[in-house]
Amino acid sequence: MALKRLKGAALAALSVAVLASGSVQGWAAGTLRVGMTAADIPLTTGQTDQGGEGMRFMGYTVYDSLIEWDLTSADKASVLIPGLATEWSVDPDDQTKWTLKIREGVTFHDGSPFTAQDAVWNFEKLLNPESEQYDPRQSAQGKSRIPAVASYKALDDYTLEITTKTPDATLPYQLAWILMSSKANWEAKDKNWEEVAKDPSGTGPWKLTGFVPRERAELVPNTAYWDETRIPKLDKMILMPLPEPSARTAALLSGQVDWIEAPAPDTIPALTGNGFEIVSNAYPHNWTWHLSRLDGSPWNDIRVRKAANLAIDREGLKQLLGGLAVPAKGFLPPTSQWFGNPTFDVKYDPEAAKALLAEAGYGPDKPLKVKALISPSGSGQMLPLPMNEYVQQSLAEVGIEVEFMVVEWNQMINLWRAGAADPSVDGSQSINFTYFIQDPFTGLIRHLSCDLIAPNGTNWGHYCDEEMQDLFNQIKTTFDPEAQDAVLRKTHEKFVNEALFLMVTHDVAPRAMSPKVDGFVQAQNWYQNFSGITIGD
Repeated sequence: MALKRLKGAALAALSVAVLASGSVQGWAAGTLRVGMTAADIPLTTGQTDQGGEGMRFMGYTVYDSLIEWDLTSADKASVLIPGLATEWSVDPDDQTKWTLKIREGVTFHDGSPFTAQDAVWNFEKLLNPESEQYDPRQSAQGKSRIPAVASYKALDDYTLEITTKTPDATLPYQLAWILMSSKANWEAKDKNWEEVAKDPSGTGPWKLTGFVPRERAELVPNTAYWDETRIPKLDKMILMPLPEPSARTAALLSGQVDWIEAPAPDTIPALTGNGFEIVSNAYPHNWTWHLSRLDGSPWNDIRVRKAANLAIDREGLKQLLGGLAVPAKGFLPPTSQWFGNPTFDVKYDPEAAKALLAEAGYGPDKPLKVKALISPSGSGQMLPLPMNEYVQQSLAEVGIEVEFMVVEWNQMINLWRAGAADPSVDGSQSINFTYFIQDPFTGLIRHLSCDLIAPNGTNWGHYCDEEMQDLFNQIKTTFDPEAQDAVLRKTHEKFVNEALFLMVTHDVAPRAMSPKVDGFVQAQNWYQNFSGITIGD
């Protein structure tokens, strides 16, 4: 059906793809040239834009966070590890107070030392509009990541205290999103973030030496990095925005780049046949439609939500993606320790979908009409145009007609933060957004919590449910890991049993690279460590 036509369209797109001209060849040996899915170079000042891909390539490269992810293994799930903080603990007598010990001897790229006072300064740039260093662009990226934080202070140069609004065991996961930029560099640039963007300073293993918007960014090793195991082996890494999948693939085949994110599935046989390597790994990430729960939204009817979930042939979609996907059985993958035992079976059953829609008052003479926000590319979005067309056709077969509102990825992020009630979404009742589901807060709580309804957070659909809120509160106040896991399983069961999202697939993060690329370990994480990579002859 749709699969055959879509695959033909993908091949046709590849045959006419033309890479924008530019002098991208001829760099020195030891240079890795990366084709990103983003349409522009991510924001360089600290808190990046362009979604998770921005954090991957311009965040955890140039900058560090207080708490980081272990990215050393392809076989084990990533866990939190010390970063700029060597340890952290919550006060057993007051579980709103956390103490973090700051790593000594760390310097920014400009040579200034990193201290607890610098951490406070960075929180202020995101959370305090009255502070001199407040940056609306960075705040838009980082503020929603740390909703638990109420206050912060330096007890001395190497001791930081953070107070949360209520007891919140997810704080360490939240802090992993917040990147530290240099106060000294900001002051040297006349306290002007636009000037900082041209010559930023973090503490990370890479230094940004220059960039041209929408064209490229160049990074070189920070040879004085505090963790010797993460000092890059490459001479240089160059990032190139190539949002169209066939253009990325063409660039790799022609030798203009050495590595691409999300290759076009139909080109994988040609890539492997020409000696290119396809690297993938299961990781905590999903591809969903986030549904509006505003008054009047058709998604308020559980029969409609379940019908949509039963209408998708996920195995067919996996075939469209060249086998590089894990069909969804829930919001989390079935292998997750938090999956639980939901009673609603997310599967392909179009007849059951039609029956549910009929119960809800829809049928051949009265199709349900919905509007969905989608993007043509973007971090973690996989191949959003053909995938969304596939979903559109699948839903049409059971009686749901979908109109698309297509916007560029960074604008999509802005509309996601604005929420379903904002006029800018033009009445859209769903948004195709992919989610990093590595931790309790980022993976579950932030999408549906009553206190994080957009624009105060990223609860795009304005969902608010007393039972769910109680589960979220239990997660936050359960500091024992095993007990917290039990609550998380109950939470995910509710996600699935009530079909709170259109749950489609899980990504395996395929990357295609030249056989000259060596030393890359693809962690089970949205983020990756580029420090061990080398380029051969």
